[in-house]
Amino acid sequence: MAAFIAKQMVGNQLSAVKGGDGGDDGDDKEKAEEEERERQEAIKEAEDRRKEKHRKMEEEREKMRQDIRDKYNIKKKEEIVEATPQEEPNPLMRKKKTPEELAAEAEQEELDDFTNMFFRCFISIINNIQNNSTRKRLQPVQEQHQQQHQLQKNPNMYYKI
Repeated sequence: MAAFIAKQMVGNQLSAVKGGDGGDDGDDKEKAEEEERERQEAIKEAEDRRKEKHRKMEEEREKMRQDIRDKYNIKKKEEIVEATPQEEPNPLMRKKKTPEELAAEAEQEELDDFTNMFFRCFISIINNIQNNSTRKRLQPVQEQHQQQHQLQKNPNMYYKI
């Protein structure tokens, strides 16, 4: 604990002597940005070298495969045409939509919602019409069944005594 306190006191005095008041923030930011750009470039170059190395290795393998095919008269099953490899798009760097595109998408969603609501209402109306027409058709049949049932219970119902 004592060592920590001593280090803090001496460290603060040393930074005051060195002029560590933090006045060079603008230069530090520029240096940091430059270092970050260099780092990104180095990463990209390393990735390109790696891809080129793997492409060459695959070409050598394919040549070896073809030599074996030629030696043993084996036909290649599929011809795969490989175009120059394109870099996969970064999802964070995709093209941003214009306000017109966003408005068109919103309008399409509203139309979809309206269309769905319209069809649901239309289907419910059709179902109601079908149910009503079915009831009207079945009503005489149901009355006839009720009369037959009453006749079975009381066969003398239609005779006046």
